[in-house]
Amino acid sequence: MTDNKNTKIAFLGIGLMGIHMAERLLRDGFAVNIWNRSQPKLAPLIELGAVNYSDATQAVNGADVVITMLQNGDIVDDVLYNSGAINSIKSGALVIDTSSIAPVMAKKHCDALGALGIDYLDSPVSGGTKGAEFGTLVIMAGGTDAAFKRAAPVYATLGRATHIGKTGSGQLTKLANQTIVAITLAAVSEGLLLAAAGGANAAIVRECLMGGFADSRILTEHGLRMVERNFTPGGPNVIFVKDMKAILEAAAELKLELPLLSHVNDVYKKMCDDGQGDLDHASYILALEAANPPHRL
Repeated sequence: MTDNKNTKIAFLGIGLMGIHMAERLLRDGFAVNIWNRSQPKLAPLIELGAVNYSDATQAVNGADVVITMLQNGDIVDDVLYNSGAINSIKSGALVIDTSSIAPVMAKKHCDALGALGIDYLDSPVSGGTKGAEFGTLVIMAGGTDAAFKRAAPVYATLGRATHIGKTGSGQLTKLANQTIVAITLAAVSEGLLLAAAGGANAAIVRECLMGGFADSRILTEHGLRMVERNFTPGGPNVIFVKDMKAILEAAAELKLELPLLSHVNDVYKKMCDDGQGDLDHASYILALEAANPPHRL
């Protein structure tokens, strides 16, 4: 897989993240087949040379690499495994699942593909739509050394990949990532609201804290969303709740208690129940404001 032009990729799942990832692969010279349940959004990729298929089974046929970027593990199962599309992937191909799924499911998928002579990497990503657009995603890969080396040209197009270890470890790393993100979102919200309630300008407080020990990507990017009241989703709450459910299920299997994450999960679940599931993660500040009237940023 050293010559991009000779590597055919099937990309399954053209959503908020997938559309940018597929575009980067096309611009880097890969031949890309695309599939998505919703067809209208695919036009920009087709203009760049992507070949669109209405059936995932057809899209993966003959591909050297199959990339999935789907909403959850159940959908990955439906699209690639339960549908029988797995049987159209050629022996010797490589499947890279960039979806966020349960570690145990990643192991199951690896076994199913391995029985057909197909390599597998669980490769969830972090960095949001901006990372996908600019090729700066953090990629957490689980699988064999050989499979990771094969994927190097693809990973180089999409961002910075780290080989964590055996199959499933990429997904575990993503769960750790989302745990830290969720708790930090709550911390940034509480800190900025505290400052604003005391009469400080939250926007200036955020700028002051950047570069100090309280700095983070969350403070920089989501903190800005909070002060600007911009909750157009880079990542919608409904997907975030799905991630937190996976975290808590994994924690239960390991007999761990995660009290901070559990509280944050409850807040986001209520937001989704109240019709705020399509807002960006930064909208946690809205729930905090609602619990502390009349204060707001």
